[in-house]
Amino acid sequence: MAIPKASVLPLLMSGVCCLIAGCDRPSSPPASDDGAVQTNLIQRLIDAKPGDVIEIPAGRFAFDRSLILRADGVTLRGAGMDRTVLSFKGQVSGAEGLLVNAGDFTIENLAIEDTKGDGLKINEGSGITIRGVRVEWTRGAHTDNGAYGLYPVQTRNVLIEDCVVIGASDAGIYVGQSQNVIVRRNRAERNVAGIEIENTIGADVYENIATDNTGGILIFNMPNLPQVGHSTRVFDNKVLDNNRDNFARKGAAVASVPAGSGIVINSNDKIEIFGNELKDNRTANVIVSSYWSTGYMNKYGVAKTYDPYPEEIHLHDNRYSGGGDAPDGLDLKALKLAMFGIGGRLPDVLWDGYANPEREAGPQICVEDVGVEVLNADGPNKYKNPSLSGERMRCSLPRLAPVSFEAAVDSKTGSSVPANTSDDGAGEAPGDVSGEVSKQGHLT
Repeated sequence: MAIPKASVLPLLMSGVCCLIAGCDRPSSPPASDDGAVQTNLIQRLIDAKPGDVIEIPAGRFAFDRSLILRADGVTLRGAGMDRTVLSFKGQVSGAEGLLVNAGDFTIENLAIEDTKGDGLKINEGSGITIRGVRVEWTRGAHTDNGAYGLYPVQTRNVLIEDCVVIGASDAGIYVGQSQNVIVRRNRAERNVAGIEIENTIGADVYENIATDNTGGILIFNMPNLPQVGHSTRVFDNKVLDNNRDNFARKGAAVASVPAGSGIVINSNDKIEIFGNELKDNRTANVIVSSYWSTGYMNKYGVAKTYDPYPEEIHLHDNRYSGGGDAPDGLDLKALKLAMFGIGGRLPDVLWDGYANPEREAGPQICVEDVGVEVLNADGPNKYKNPSLSGERMRCSLPRLAPVSFEAAVDSKTGSSVPANTSDDGAGEAPGDVSGEVSKQGHLT
């Protein structure tokens, strides 16, 4: 592959062409509402070719329609998530802020604000890097905000790092029907779901902060989708104070998530939760549930091959404090009062009690966290006979392997390197976290 060619978006019709010639970049261009920025960026994306780097200087720039990229191998780069701001507050056309139908795509160091629909959607690409991007709905939590902030779907080899997402009416960071995914060092707050991994195979979610959402981190398998997800590791995250009232649109899957949910696993298998700080999530710090407890059953039923039960769920080495003191929903409030009294709290791990009757003998949920109780809510019997099940779930499961990306070719050197190698100067391939994790004692 040829060395990438730097190309610069003209932002104001006069003066900015000197960026190409090498003169000083303006530190803070004035806001532009005259359509020139929009027109030029739309054209740059249409004309883009593999290897292009489209740079957007600092400033706040207004758009009234979606941006679309269909060329592989393009980098879109701003001057920083608080310096280069693409505002879609006046958007009248399009369903997203930026829609990408391409692979080998990198977007970094910019903000996308107030889109009519999703902030950034990437569809069916491989080799995706989203770094240092902020997506925000500036009016705060609102049902009419876009559903998803960062939204790669049906993608492969995906790295999302050092991003911030605020105010999504569904999920701040959502990865769906994808494979080989790393979500790290991000902050998700004031969304319905902070981070959601759905129907995805092979995901590592670590060193993120999820706070002030309805639910902090969700690992879901939805029915009637072409891919069944499994094998997700959620580790070394801070999942704190996710107690925001649910403001999702009626009928959305996440509308069933109780306020006060820390980590929620629904109908997904082979999930390892370890090394996390879980604090003050007022329904429960961890919820393990089946499809039957969600309330989002659709009128078309589910595919015969769909497995509604969570299985091979492994919790270990987590740190818990607070939470469970004010669960959301009448059933859970009554359950807490009946079992633990007015001043009591639900245990750190809440299980709806649905187990696969056809599964061969073996653990479905293993909790190695010392002193942590599991409450079997007895959902199949409408919560009539709840019980503490901690001791019966004191078991272990094999550790899951770290996510690794397929090899790519470094465009500068021509050598083979792991895809989406981090730019942090440490030379760390984002998919190769085994060395770091083993040092922390989480792998045997």
